Amino acid sequence: MDIHTDMTIARQVFWLFVLALPIACVARTIVYEEVFREPREYCQRKSQTCRTLLQRKFFYLFTCEYCFSHYVTIFFLFFTGFRLLIPDWRGYVLAFFALVLVANAYLNLYARLKLDITSEKKQIERTEKVIEATEKAIQQQERGLGKQSEIDGNPTKLPGPASRTHAPDA
Repeated sequence: MDIHTDMTIARQVFWLFVLALPIACVARTIVYEEVFREPREYCQRKSQTCRTLLQRKFFYLFTCEYCFSHYVTIFFLFFTGFRLLIPDWRGYVLAFFALVLVANAYLNLYARLKLDITSEKKQIERTEKVIEATEKAIQQQERGLGKQSEIDGNPTKLPGPASRTHAPDA
């Protein structure tokens, strides 16, 4: 099977969605992750301080995941030779824009998922703090009631289900 001549529409769509995954991964890693912090900060600084518009925009491209995904897509198209629908240069153009679209859909999906997970973690932390505060208040109230019963001369445990007596109804 020759990958350049034996590409059905279904196989091309499969490759489109699969090839967009590493494109999104590389673009996200370079633009956001700590590993590339120093070059990213350099590019951010240069994108704001260069004299010419062309220089500023060139450095900005390395700080924007959408913009950078275009460069990563060009690399992967060159590396794989993937074409979409048409087996000549027009297939490369279609593949380029389709890959950028799908890769950025993946990036947006990842960002949404990460945001949802972060907000759920914060909600769990808030709930745990409320539970801790409630438990602390209950413990303080129990201690206060225990001290009050000792002052009254009745050093018994706090009223609970085991110590309650039920008066018969008359």
